[in-house]
Amino acid sequence: MKLKISQKELLKHINIAQKAVSSRTTIQILEGILFIAEENCLRLVATDLELIVDTRANCEIYEKGQIVINSSMIGNIIRKLPDDDIYIEVDDNNINIKCLSTEFNIQGQDSNEFPSLPYIDKDVKLTLEQSELRDSIRKTSFATSMDQTRPDLTGVLFNIMNDRIEFVALDGYRVSLDCMSNVSEFEMKAIVPARALNEVYKILEEGEITLNIITGNIIFKLENTDVYSRLIDGQYIDYNQVMKQDFSTVVTIEKRALQMALERASLMAKEDKANLVKLDFSGNELHISSNTDIGKVDEYVKCEIGGEDLKIAFNAKYLLDGLKVIDDDDITLNMSGSLRPMVFKPLNDTNYTYLVLPVKLAGGNND
Repeated sequence: MKLKISQKELLKHINIAQKAVSSRTTIQILEGILFIAEENCLRLVATDLELIVDTRANCEIYEKGQIVINSSMIGNIIRKLPDDDIYIEVDDNNINIKCLSTEFNIQGQDSNEFPSLPYIDKDVKLTLEQSELRDSIRKTSFATSMDQTRPDLTGVLFNIMNDRIEFVALDGYRVSLDCMSNVSEFEMKAIVPARALNEVYKILEEGEITLNIITGNIIFKLENTDVYSRLIDGQYIDYNQVMKQDFSTVVTIEKRALQMALERASLMAKEDKANLVKLDFSGNELHISSNTDIGKVDEYVKCEIGGEDLKIAFNAKYLLDGLKVIDDDDITLNMSGSLRPMVFKPLNDTNYTYLVLPVKLAGGNND
């Protein structure tokens, strides 16, 4: 194996490949990146057995071959080299790296020990805009659960229908749903791990991305990088039943004003175990309060209230998480009693919905 590549190009693709390298693995080969010198490019492949990144760098190949190099070592070396051409030559497992007046000689590992990529048989293929996928990941992945005893809730559901795709995340306390228009010839559901989506999010740019859903796996195909992820087995909760309710109180409010008021109120709420804030909708005003052992805070925000006045309480973090991903200036808060969920909706975006369960206060009511 023998090649020439620019320092910037190699470092860029090492950084991408490292997204799939686990820092906690006990399998030595998985601490490395598989370098494959092919006809017109250098492929870098990394995996932790759940996630695989296969990225392709432009370079000059003088001799084909492959070798596994420790991810941390090669990343640190290339990061410190000058911004110039790098020459890499491999003889057996001995790797020679030269750049200007600097030369490294390090040991690699046999590539035969590295896990192979999943076999692609008959698959489902979708083509999406990267910007739209990025937006849907941003609006949903934060609401997945960290509880590994419920693996189905640690991922985002891709509910693919003939005319749209619904992206759904929930953790038992809130539901985040974003909808993307998309014409498809098939219908299916797949639960994609949030970790994989968060890594894909970091490398999305502009243009199109192709999604291939094969047996047990999903592949995100960009121009120079493929990200493979295992799908999560399990039956996803029927979120449509949770979303269905008749609202007795509908509030229109400026998003930024509500967010800033909640952020100030949560400074006090954080001192309380439940991160509790109380919301009192009355007249044309929202009164937000938090009362803890160290003090009390009161916030007042103008709003338009349709229907019944209402007092209700929430974990402040869950409210803020949903507000932060909404881009509209104004939102509606839809409620049907102090013990039923609140549903956030952007005023001018029918594709996004965020639902939060209230906190039941001592005494059995939220008055």
